[in-house]
Amino acid sequence: MASFTLSLAALLAGSTIASPLLSLKVDTGILNLDLDLKDIDSSIKSLFLPGSSTSRPPTNTTSRCKVYPGDLEWPSEEAWSHLDALTNNRLLEAPTPLAAVCYPGEGYNGTKCAEYTVANWQRSYLHMVDPIEMMSPVAQGMTCTPPVLFDSHGCTRGGFPRYVVNATEPKHVQLAVNFARNTGVRLVIKNTGHDFLGKSGGKDALSIWTHWMKSIEYIEEYVDEKLGYSGPAFKAGVGVQAFEIYKAAHEKGRVMVGGEGETVGVMGGYIQGGGHSPLTGLYGTGADQVLSYEVVTADGEFVVVNSTSHTDLFWALRGGGGSTFGVAISVTVKAHPDLEVTASRFSFSSAATGNETFWAAIRAYVDSWVANADAGTYTYWSLIPSNGTFSFAFSPFFAPGKSEKEATALLQPWFTKLNDLGVKFDPNITHFDNYYDAWRSSFPLEAVQKPNVATASRQFPRSNFETAEKRQELYEHIRASSEKNRVQVHFNMQAKDPANNDNAVSSHWRPLVSFSMQSVRWPINSTAAEILKIRKDFQDIDAQSWRDISPGAGSYLAEADRLEPNFGDAFWGTKYPRLLELKKKLDPQDVFFATTGVGSERWRVESIDGLPNENGKLCRVD
Repeated sequence: MASFTLSLAALLAGSTIASPLLSLKVDTGILNLDLDLKDIDSSIKSLFLPGSSTSRPPTNTTSRCKVYPGDLEWPSEEAWSHLDALTNNRLLEAPTPLAAVCYPGEGYNGTKCAEYTVANWQRSYLHMVDPIEMMSPVAQGMTCTPPVLFDSHGCTRGGFPRYVVNATEPKHVQLAVNFARNTGVRLVIKNTGHDFLGKSGGKDALSIWTHWMKSIEYIEEYVDEKLGYSGPAFKAGVGVQAFEIYKAAHEKGRVMVGGEGETVGVMGGYIQGGGHSPLTGLYGTGADQVLSYEVVTADGEFVVVNSTSHTDLFWALRGGGGSTFGVAISVTVKAHPDLEVTASRFSFSSAATGNETFWAAIRAYVDSWVANADAGTYTYWSLIPSNGTFSFAFSPFFAPGKSEKEATALLQPWFTKLNDLGVKFDPNITHFDNYYDAWRSSFPLEAVQKPNVATASRQFPRSNFETAEKRQELYEHIRASSEKNRVQVHFNMQAKDPANNDNAVSSHWRPLVSFSMQSVRWPINSTAAEILKIRKDFQDIDAQSWRDISPGAGSYLAEADRLEPNFGDAFWGTKYPRLLELKKKLDPQDVFFATTGVGSERWRVESIDGLPNENGKLCRVD
């Protein structure tokens, strides 16, 4: 079966990377049953047929769990070989985890292992082009990590898949979906591996790797009367990342709504799950921009999904979450005119200001959040505790469509308060005449998750800011979390609700003023029982304290904790009941599963160590 290696030389140059395969086009090849399966024996052929009354039923109907190696129903080597041949030798068998070079065995390479310093390992460039690596090692199960981070005392596959289809055309996806559905093997979908909850992993699963679907097409005039849209658009392969689509848009004098992180696969799980953006205050979430999808359904059919075709699926795919309703091949999204941007980046710490002055500065900042959100700005800011001191950073304050004068006016009331408090800071206010340069200069590279961290999030609505008393209450909870040594990241923004916008994006996004996260850490050598207690206490006490002051609010499905209680309401709000009904209709066999995805409460990963990770069988809940 195929092997797959990539050089990172071109990927690691500079602060923004250039894909060596940007010109790669998604082949339009669609499965042709008469042609593609004509020479295959009927007993094997049945494994690749689409869902219908004549297709083979799952072979594990009497089992609680998906089919795994060692089960009688596990596909034969002949079956896997046919999947490889039918996908043009793009089936990868047991791809080696990157950190395997650090452990005894035929793959040991001490020189290569030495390159995996903490800083290098946490760079997302390294993992995004790998067929199995996940950017959340905790969700993988911590079974093969560089000893410099965490000594896993050997390298086992843990939550990594057993087989990977390196898909570059619809046919590859159709064959993999049909094979998984007809055999009962667990199916997962991976693009870049960005997800706090580890949705791209699955022990001994069959993975569809969509990362190299890199086509980008500019459409000067796209018209959808039902959606009320007439204007430019981009049709992009689902593997296209932020740095690629932003550059393409810039070259056309346009912008599109994508994430702040440059290596995020914005056309994959990001956009299907909603997706917040530096442009969300002006245009809404990423899912609000979708005009059309090309999708492979749970039946293995390739369909075009839009406002007039497969409308239920179109509604669900715009916000209902990735790896749940189908496998997207391409997405067509709105393009907007380029615009000026003003940004500010600075920091200060309690070590310089003193503790009470520092917290007075933070309290004053909370008072400005509603005005900043209403102005369409997007602030990525952090609070980092360290040995009894605290640091604050704008990373950055980002004001699309604002001149330097307009952005400064928004910030000035808080700056005046900082000056009154004696806080020394350099606002570093910079104006850009286009979005692309502002984005490249302003946001940090997103890091791979540390091996001893879990993160919970909350979407604080406007009701948390309506009075001085409510703002004081929120501030006190933020301070309390910091004083408990919780690292915090906050996004001050609103999520504009565009016209003609009926989709599955969580109802919790629209009242938003602050999307806020806090993280807990545990000692690196903790036992599984100790880790589970720390994580449960974090949810029951720290995260619950934030929930208590924001009744009826929610969380963001891509940046959250796998232990989030009542995740359906938290991640989708009022949209969840309809999404559940559509899941039963569109995927009645649960071919697609993602942890905390729609309908996932019917299943659980029975992890080997009892921790919330992908290192275990996926089984039905009794």
